[in-house]
This record gives sequence, C-alpha cells and structure tokens, in this order.
Amino acid sequence: MWSLLSKAAGLAQLAFKPIKYFIDSTFRDKVTPVPGSVVYCDLLLAVEHSGIHVQGGKISNIVVDGFAESTVCLSDAWDFTTQSQWGRKIYVSCDSDGPVGHDAVAERAASHLGERAFYGLVVKNCHQFSTKCVNQVKGTRRDDTSLLDQALSMLPDDTWEPTITALKEAAKKKLGATKWRLWDWENDDANDKPEEEKEPDWDAINQQSRRLPLTPENIAHLRQQLAEAQAYEAEIDDENLPAPIRQRLRVYRKTLNDISDLCEQAKEFLAACPGAGFSYDDLKTGNEDFAALARQIAQNPSIRELVRKMGRQHVAEEFKRQTRLPQASQSEVHGTHRSNDLMRLLPSELVNLEDDTLETLFYARLLEHNLLTYQLSGSTTTTGEATETRSKRTGPVVACLDTSGSMQGEPLLKAKALLLAVAGILKQEDRSLHIVLFGASGQLRTFAMDARNDAAGLLAFLRQGFNGGTDFETPLQHALDLIATQPNCLKADVLMVSDGDCSLSEDFTAKLRARTARLNCRIYSVLCAGKRVQDRFSDEVVVL
Repeated sequence: MWSLLSKAAGLAQLAFKPIKYFIDSTFRDKVTPVPGSVVYCDLLLAVEHSGIHVQGGKISNIVVDGFAESTVCLSDAWDFTTQSQWGRKIYVSCDSDGPVGHDAVAERAASHLGERAFYGLVVKNCHQFSTKCVNQVKGTRRDDTSLLDQALSMLPDDTWEPTITALKEAAKKKLGATKWRLWDWENDDANDKPEEEKEPDWDAINQQSRRLPLTPENIAHLRQQLAEAQAYEAEIDDENLPAPIRQRLRVYRKTLNDISDLCEQAKEFLAACPGAGFSYDDLKTGNEDFAALARQIAQNPSIRELVRKMGRQHVAEEFKRQTRLPQASQSEVHGTHRSNDLMRLLPSELVNLEDDTLETLFYARLLEHNLLTYQLSGSTTTTGEATETRSKRTGPVVACLDTSGSMQGEPLLKAKALLLAVAGILKQEDRSLHIVLFGASGQLRTFAMDARNDAAGLLAFLRQGFNGGTDFETPLQHALDLIATQPNCLKADVLMVSDGDCSLSEDFTAKLRARTARLNCRIYSVLCAGKRVQDRFSDEVVVL
C-alpha cells in the first residue's frame, strides 16, 4: 500500500491541491456538515480518505487496524484527519445554499459500525463504503447536465483512486452536491486555531509544470490536474472571488492545457523516445516537426538497423566459445506450490473471486501466502556470465555530424532521428554518446551525453550548425582522439553523418585505417541524401 502511495506522491509533485486549499481556506465560505453529508480529507497529494457524517461531528468511516484489515468506526474530525499529510482540512458535500446530506445515508453509515472486512487501496476501500451509503437514497436530486458535470466527465478513469470520482458523482446525483467546501471544525476549539493558508508561488508552479519530464505517468497526472482545475473553475463560477485570483487560476489552467496540447501533437515522438525525459519547455524551444521525426525513428529501416548495431553488447569471440548454455529456463514449470505470487496463480484459485462469500477466503489465502501457484525452475545465465557480459560491453559511439548548408531539411531531419534513437539505446546500456558538429576547417562543436546532458540537451545541441564548407578529416581525427582516452573499452564506433561523399587525402586515409585497427573501432559512413560510393576507410556505408 505505502509503496503505491509513495509513487503517487512522487508523481503529484505539481498537484493542484495547494492552489485549491489556498482559495478554499481564504476566500470561500466554510460550512458544518448535516446528517448524511459526504466528507473527505486528503492524506497525500493523490490519495484521499472519505466517510459519512452521522451527527454531532461524528463520522462513520473505515479505519485500517491491521494488515489489509479494517473496521467501520465512528470518528471525530480530529481522528478522521490523523493520517493526513496536508493538515486537517475536511471537505463537505454542498450545493449553492450550503451542506447537503440525507437521513437515509446517515442511517446506513451508522448501521455498519463495528463491521470488519478486508481492506484494499483500490478495492474494498473507504470510498466504496461511502458510495454504498450514498446510493441508499432513492431517485436523484439532479438530472440536468451542468458545466460542472461536463468538467467532471473529463477526469481520467485511471486515477490513483478512481473510486473518489465515483463517490463525488454519486453525491451529486443522490444528494445534489455540486460544490465541496471546507468544514470549519477547527474553529470550534479555541486552543487549536488553524494556521492561515499561505498563497502558493503561482509562477513557480507554472514553471515546474513546464519543466516536468513528459513520461506517460506524468502526462496522465498533468491531464488529471487540468481536468480538476477545469471542474474547480466551473464549481466556483457563481461565487464572489477576487478577480486577480481567478486570473491566476486561468493562467495555471492554460499552462496545463498548453502542455496537454503539445503532448498530443508530439505523442508519437515521445513514444519513439521512451525515457528521454523531454519537458514542455524542451519541446517548445525549437521548431521541430515531431511527427516527421517520429516516423523516421520508428519506420526508417536503415535507422532501425543501424541503431540495432550501435546497441549491441559485444562479447569477445573467445568468451563466446567458453560460454556454457544455461541448464534451464525460468519459463519451465517444475510443479506447484503455495505462495502469494499472483502472476503465476492457478486458474482454480481465481474462481473464488467470482463469489462474494469465497472472495474473503481468496484474500485470506493471499495474506497467508497460501495460494496455489506454478513453481518454476532454472536460471537464465551461468555463474558470472552477467558480470562478464557487462565488462565486455562495447565502448562509446562518436557521431560526427556535417552541418553544412546542404544538410538542411530532410537530410538533417534523418540525422536527428538517427542520433536520438542511438542515444536511447545507449542510455539503456549505460554507454556514452559523443556528438561532434563540424563544418569547414577548424569548425567543431562537441556534446557528450551524461548525467547533465540528456536527450533534451542533445536535441537543443543539434539545432546548431555552421552552414559553411565541409572538412571531414578534422572531426574524424577528433573522434579517434576521444576514443583513445576511453579506458577498458573493447570496441567503439564512429558515425560519419553527411549528405555527400566523405573526401579524404590518401595520406590521412592510410593513417586513419592504421589507427582504427589499433583502437579496434569501426567507422560507419552514413549518407542522409543521394547515393554513396564505396570508400577505402569505412567499415560499412549506410544510406538512410
């Protein structure tokens, strides 16, 4: 449970909740719940706890009191918020006139007091308990589709706690809850006055949002924040809030909307560069054709084949001859045994989940590590093989990129796609990539992929160029000098990326061949336009 909560908190580093807390605490009226009101508090940035207000400030809610076990208890506001990492704020179901609830909901919540059951973060949780109580109300209070409904419908289904959305929807349909306001319970205790909410740093939040790496998880999170911001704006639309606050909220929402739009525009490119860590600012800085780059990375057969070769984990022929075959594979079924391994569960155990009575038995066996599961045997590597393979990896890749004027357009697009793809595979293997931009004699610029320089830095670096003549000998000499400084590498590769034949003097060619033999490295001549003739120094000529 807590590993999932920690992951959720990590993803939610730019959450909308600090903004919402400030506005709700400072500018909106606070309320006191009535019997049958739905209440919830935030435990972490992306995790909430809910319950039903019964009467007199008492809340019927699920309390976890064992490993995956819970009891329905009656708590006061202080106990209800004990686990919250966001202060002791409790939200109450309301409409435009104030708090809403229903006696039938309060009675159902009270009737479950003392019950014990299995508890899960996603199933059998507090929100499902609260929703079950709310659904006791017959009929609906509201059947119209408001602006708030439309905004709520945009919330993604795969949130960290999807059942909080279901609870809010049930509260709206059954109780008419169109707003969620803070309960002013702390002011009832003169010795425990709540601290004044500090205004968030709006500019910093917007800036952090623009710099967040656009991983699939973070994109989903940002879009969830966008949907919540839109729903919140609809909720407070008829309330008297200061104009500057509304304007800052609109700017924040627009920032998230711009990020979402760019993610949609560049989704194929982001998918083609997994783990690259591009942010909104990284992608927005240049005028890249992301769709064209993505097509080259994913569909150009020459790029895909060359990337495969650059990504090989070379093992010396002597080591290959000495490698023993593994005795068994981890995919071999050896028998059955009892464990909690859900990935290798026997089908006969899953049948219990289809019956409400036997479902508890399934979870009991899970907690006791007593489920029937397949037992596998074997090992995928012989002793020491993994360590030996890591030590025999190839060395760095040094890419020399021609930036003369004739490379502009389609040739440069292909070159960028190739280098981004190569960067991705080398990152997976923890190997280095060096880029050398070259033009006429003496014109060199270098870039090294390391902890400070990632794929976003590479893309920005590739936007530079000289747009002049072409000197091939200087960058090749620089590439070999760089490889010579790398310790303990078995092999390295040089990519000479250009749109024309690489012209070298006879003397330089002879010296180049001798030195590549000593360094045990290979040179690939990569042509981004036209046709390439064979030369006397390349180990392979590739036409993209």
